[in-house]
Formats: sequence, C-alpha cells, structure tokens
Amino acid sequence: MEEAIAKAKTLIEALGYIQRFADKIVVVKIGGSIMDDEAVLRDMLADVVFMNTVGMRPVVVHGGGKAISSAMEQRGLEVQFVKGRRYTDQRSLNVVEHVLCNEINRSMVATIEKLGSNAMGLHTLGTCVLFGEKLFLEDQGLRIDLGFVGQVTYVEAKLLDLLCKADTIPVIAPLARDKTGMKLNCNADTAAGEVAAALKAEKLVMVSDTHGIRRDVNDPSSFIDVLSEAEIRAMIADGTISSGMLPKVEACLRAMGASVPRAHIIDGRFPHSLLLEIFSDRGVGTLIQG
Repeated sequence: MEEAIAKAKTLIEALGYIQRFADKIVVVKIGGSIMDDEAVLRDMLADVVFMNTVGMRPVVVHGGGKAISSAMEQRGLEVQFVKGRRYTDQRSLNVVEHVLCNEINRSMVATIEKLGSNAMGLHTLGTCVLFGEKLFLEDQGLRIDLGFVGQVTYVEAKLLDLLCKADTIPVIAPLARDKTGMKLNCNADTAAGEVAAALKAEKLVMVSDTHGIRRDVNDPSSFIDVLSEAEIRAMIADGTISSGMLPKVEACLRAMGASVPRAHIIDGRFPHSLLLEIFSDRGVGTLIQG
C-alpha cells in the first residue's frame, strides 16, 4: 500500500508540470555514449514518448559521433579532428550521412513508433529542415577549411511546428544543406540550440553522458543544480566550462537568447532522467535560467 501511495504522490506532483507544459515544444538533444547503449537509448526514447502522450510536443535532435568514427575506421578512413572539429572530406561525408540517416535516425524513429508515438526522420536523405553555410575556423589570422562542415543558419520551423501539431515527433539528424544544395556535417549540440531558438521552445534539454555542470570537472561533489546566464558566462570566461561542455552550454545560451525560458543539461545514463528533470520538483541535472 505504501508503495502505491508513493506512486500516486509522484503522479500528483507530475500533474502540475503536465498541465503547465501541455502543447509546449521541448527540444531534446540526445548524444554521448548513451547513443551506443541500445537499452539506455530505448529508455530515453520511452521518456520522449511519455512526454508526447501527456500532451507535450518533443522535438528530438541526435548526434552519433562515436558510431561515425567506428564506421570510418571500418572503412579504412582516418578520423581527423581540427581544433575539436571533425574534418569532413567527401568520402567521410558519405559515411557520416549513411550512419546518421540510414542507421541512427531510422532506428530512433522505428523505436519511437514501436513505443506508441508517431515520428518522422528529418535529414539530407529525405526531408531536410536544417540549412546553413560552410564553417571556417580562425587561427592566428589564418582561415582553416574543415571540408564539408557547416553551421546552421536557418531552421524550417514551420514544418517542425506542423509536425508537432499533427502529434508527430520530429527526429532531426545534424546535417544541413547550403544555398547550392551542398550537404554539410554540423555539430549536434549547436544544431539543437538553433532548432530550439527557431521554434521558441519552452525548454532545451541537452542529454548526454555528463551529469550537468561542475565547478571542478574532477570533483563530483561540486555539481551545480541551478545557474544563471550571468554565472554561465563567467564560468566560460574563467575556463571552468570548456572542452566538450562548451558547445552544450553555448547551445543553451543561444536558445535562451531567442526567448527560450530554460535550458537543462542532464545525464541520460540515469534512469528516466528526462522525466525527472521535467516532471519533478527536484531535477537531476543543471538548470540554466535567466
């Protein structure tokens, strides 16, 4: 009986959030090592389906870096990074596109549909909603060409909004086209920030294999549950936030700069972390708010 009462209390706690976020768009970026664990990924997508079932409008953006690196190595292609960005030539782009679209995206759409929601894969081998331009890096006055690597400059928000209203979950691969139709490999974190900004989403949730933000990267006890934009910018300036966390945080700031009220960074390896972050009084990751 006590267990049943506890479950009822949990549902009542969630009720207020369900009512508050009804018909609201929440962009969920899924990446990191959870993409490599089929069971963990399925549980995360079950959370997404739950959100959709109770009236929220989730939009999924996914990564797939490790699977891409593995596929390239199997094909004898060297994986090259320039200042943290994957160099992408034409052969590499073909592998990237195949893995992201034909393998990861298709599998995620199929899983969502098996779990009971409608979903549509959006990418460069079908319907594309991300458009952009080539990305060049600057280093000591020199312009570095990364090949077929891009940055998102436009998101087809009207189509995404229509899909959400049609009770269909958009599942977006981080590939874009430029004005000439050329395909570009984009950073999934950055793409998610642009999608959230374009949709003026209620939330952006960055799901990865890192348990939010720490004041000391090597000290789990220094985890921070709530940060303001000003605090985030100060931590970037002093180097506390760097490396792999930086693009996630920058994506959050980009979204919030476009009127997205809140952003979250959570660890997807923790069971039902997405639901706990959204539907409970005490979340499990770092909340960033104005």
